[in-house]
Amino acid sequence: MTLGPIDFLALEFPGNKFNGEILVNLLDLVQAGTIRIIDLVVIVKDREGNVAVRELKELDPDNIRILDPLKVEVTSMITRNDIDGFAAELANSSAAGLLLIENLWAVKTKQAMLDANARVLLFERIPHEVVEENLMEIAAIASS
Repeated sequence: MTLGPIDFLALEFPGNKFNGEILVNLLDLVQAGTIRIIDLVVIVKDREGNVAVRELKELDPDNIRILDPLKVEVTSMITRNDIDGFAAELANSSAAGLLLIENLWAVKTKQAMLDANARVLLFERIPHEVVEENLMEIAAIASS
């Protein structure tokens, strides 16, 4: 079975303010077959810095019901070291969602590369902020 590229996404929600808007977009992507969520962990840090970690199967029934349409496949690929590292960086009174997302849109292309006996030399996602910064620098040089 060929898997698409997998992205690790960690999102912080200061003040533990999660309004659920992201879920709507993720659900659209899951239902369209664009992505598959293969792991999900929630970290909550209280005012005193105490950390609570919940994997999907450990959440309360109301939260499980909210996340159920995402069809998360809990693979336990997010490790304890990953969780501890993000928990240490998380501000007090904040929450974080850690997700592993398989890019299903790329499965056919990856299989074609494998069939062609190609070897990936580099595959790296460039953060949006870096692209924007570089484009602004290029525009500034061009206008001077």
